[in-house]
Amino acid sequence: MKRSIWQVALSSVRVLAVAFVAAAICGAAAPPKANIAYVFPAGGRQGSTFEVKLAGTRLDGVTNVVVSGGGVKGTLVEHVKPLSGKDRNLLRDRLKKLPAEIKKANQSKAPNLATLQKEMAEVRNTLANPKNNPVVRRNNPGLIEDLVLRITVAPNAKAGKRELRIKTARGLSNPVVFHVGGLPEYTEKELKTNTKNVEQLPQLPVIVNGRIMPGDVDRFRLKLKKGTQLVMSASARELIPYLADAVPGWFQATLGLYDAGGKELAYADDYRFNPDPTLFYEIDKDGEYVLAIKDAIYRGREDFVYRIAVGELPFVTSVFPMGGQVDTQTTVQMIGWNLPNDELTMDTRRKLPGILPVSVRKERMISNNMPFAVGTLPERMEREPNNRKTIAHKVVPALVLNGRIDKPGDIDVFRIEGRKGEAIVAEVYARRLNSPLDSTLKLTDADGKTIKANDDHEDRSAGLTTHQADSLISTTLPADGTYYLHLGDAQQKGGQAYTYRLRISGPQPDFDLRVVPSSLSARGNTTIPITVYALRKDGFAGEITVSLKGAPQGFVLTGTKIPADKEQVEMKLKVPWNASREPMTLRLEGRGKIAGKQIVRPAIPAEDMMQAFLYRHLVPSQDLKLVVLGPPPKKPAPKKAPVKRPPIKSAKAR
Repeated sequence: MKRSIWQVALSSVRVLAVAFVAAAICGAAAPPKANIAYVFPAGGRQGSTFEVKLAGTRLDGVTNVVVSGGGVKGTLVEHVKPLSGKDRNLLRDRLKKLPAEIKKANQSKAPNLATLQKEMAEVRNTLANPKNNPVVRRNNPGLIEDLVLRITVAPNAKAGKRELRIKTARGLSNPVVFHVGGLPEYTEKELKTNTKNVEQLPQLPVIVNGRIMPGDVDRFRLKLKKGTQLVMSASARELIPYLADAVPGWFQATLGLYDAGGKELAYADDYRFNPDPTLFYEIDKDGEYVLAIKDAIYRGREDFVYRIAVGELPFVTSVFPMGGQVDTQTTVQMIGWNLPNDELTMDTRRKLPGILPVSVRKERMISNNMPFAVGTLPERMEREPNNRKTIAHKVVPALVLNGRIDKPGDIDVFRIEGRKGEAIVAEVYARRLNSPLDSTLKLTDADGKTIKANDDHEDRSAGLTTHQADSLISTTLPADGTYYLHLGDAQQKGGQAYTYRLRISGPQPDFDLRVVPSSLSARGNTTIPITVYALRKDGFAGEITVSLKGAPQGFVLTGTKIPADKEQVEMKLKVPWNASREPMTLRLEGRGKIAGKQIVRPAIPAEDMMQAFLYRHLVPSQDLKLVVLGPPPKKPAPKKAPVKRPPIKSAKAR
């Protein structure tokens, strides 16, 4: 039966009304949260107080600065926001009226003359200030508001990478990277672009903070002695992983080192596969040198923020092996610059499977972190020579092999005895563990026929890796017999740093979890949505149950089942009316059954970020933070005892 246009309209109104009520109930109708585009400088020294600038949108009404890890506090100094068209018109109208009022007050010698003159100057300055002009800032709408914060870092604050958020009346902002360290900090003077002025750096080591504007090249003078093992390591993309409205999606910094005469001594636009460059150079004579940083193609914006660590810093370029088995001790060989030793013992007793950071300390300086994988399978070392079938390294799955592609063009070959119908998985961990190896894998039978091959396999849990260069093969053997695994580099490169871990086993079903977003805001006695992603491995297709871990009383998570055929589910988090108004950290975990055994995995908080207008990545965060909005809850009034009335007596009436 056809419906009239009025019936359709009425139905639409009902649908919209239901949707509005549902949105109000679950909290989805909340205003958009504050968004921070960048913080500059993106870090500070232990025991210091300094100012930082933030830019973004919807930054009104800052009530709190939240920095993960403790020991860092922040307060609001200034908020600059472009005037609306209405406000600008009101100020222009006021500016037209003020000259007449000032003239009248001057003639009558009125006491408010000075006040009117001051008001006129302030109105003129406000209208002339480019920060208040929306037209000036329209090119980057995501940077339209500025905040100035005063940051205090405690002397005993733990050094390392943190996350900074702000709390406003709208809720909690997204996190941005903020570093705490022990080295002196220097911030560039932000001179005019395209100048050739060179700023003198203080005594090394030092952390240099700056920004690159269009066409800008920042130059810093260094006084160095012969024999100095100079390390210059830039952080740019690491500070802001993805710029959604830029190509390639991040600030592509370059570093150059020059002598006093302007001769280029060293240059880098990356470090291996990492877009952030690192330079190493041994100084051959005393003198002055210049360190320069710019964008690879001379782009520039306010959010092209950088930090450069400069000095005789300890820097680890590779570790071997890159992992070990749980409940063991592994001796790790370390290669790099200015290292206090070349070996380190990794103790994995009482450690869970996963990735551990490896670093070394030299006096007050801490090196960069290198990842160290901890697994459950037996560990073996690759045995050389094994670059062809006749001398292949014979292995018996299941195990993890630690090896190297020793030289350009090298191939490591492993021999396996298999049976028909046997499922086998071979997976390389190299790029995900900071190895420059771009692996290739090929499985062949005894006659050399290729059964299966792979170059790159995508791992969605590696949210910051844009070139997924690790290989994975999963197949079923067609017959009983001997098989060979061939592992090499796709670019035919090799060397001491081209290390890998090769897992050879049957399928090991497993899963990782990501929860988005990592900043949550809600009012008391409401429900808010969160999205949990299941990153399934080795064919795991089971149901996953997600739960809150150690949450304050009254918090309830519903819709906690991730069905076997789903990779993401929207769940609902109920916030009690009496929840604390202080920022809190929540933890989620998931449970699934594999071969009758229950496994538990943490749900890692993440931000769903877009790169270069198109590509999306789940970028891990340190904490899942929640703030509850509104005034603190009031204690319910005590119940009053019921009033006892005297019994009503009956009486006869005429």
